[in-house]
Amino acid sequence: MSSPRAVHVLVGLITDDRGRWLVNCRPQGAPLAGWWEFPGGKRRPGEAPLEALRRELAEELGIAVLDAERALELVHDYPDKRVALDVWRVLRYGGEIAARERQELKWVTAGECRELKLLEADWPIVERLAAWERSSVISRSRG
Repeated sequence: MSSPRAVHVLVGLITDDRGRWLVNCRPQGAPLAGWWEFPGGKRRPGEAPLEALRRELAEELGIAVLDAERALELVHDYPDKRVALDVWRVLRYGGEIAARERQELKWVTAGECRELKLLEADWPIVERLAAWERSSVISRSRG
C-alpha cells in the first residue's frame, strides 16, 4: 500500500486588538468548500517557509507579513493526503486585511472555533490558541 502524498501548508495566526483570531471559509469551487480554516496555503517547491507564508497571506488577505514566529508544527492524515502544517504567529503586518479570494472572513476566540465547521487538521491549533488565551499571551498583530 502506498503512502498518501504529502502537502506542506503554511498557516498564519493573526489576532485583532480584541484578542480574536482570523479564520476564513473555503470558497465555493475549492476543495472542502464551506469548511473554516486559518489563513495560509501550500508551500511551493524550493520556497522557504516564511517566504511561502508571506506570499500566501499577501494573495489571500492583501497584507505584508512584517514579523512572524513559528508556533507549531503538526501532521494530519486525510484519506487522500498527509498535510504537514507549519503554523506561524503573525506578530506584525502591514496593510488592511481583505478577502482577496472572495472567502468569508471572521474574527473568533478559540471557544468560538468550536461552533464552526473547522477543518480537522486545525483542531490542534485551536487547543494552542485556547492555551494562549488562558495565559494572556495575545498581543496586537497590526504593525
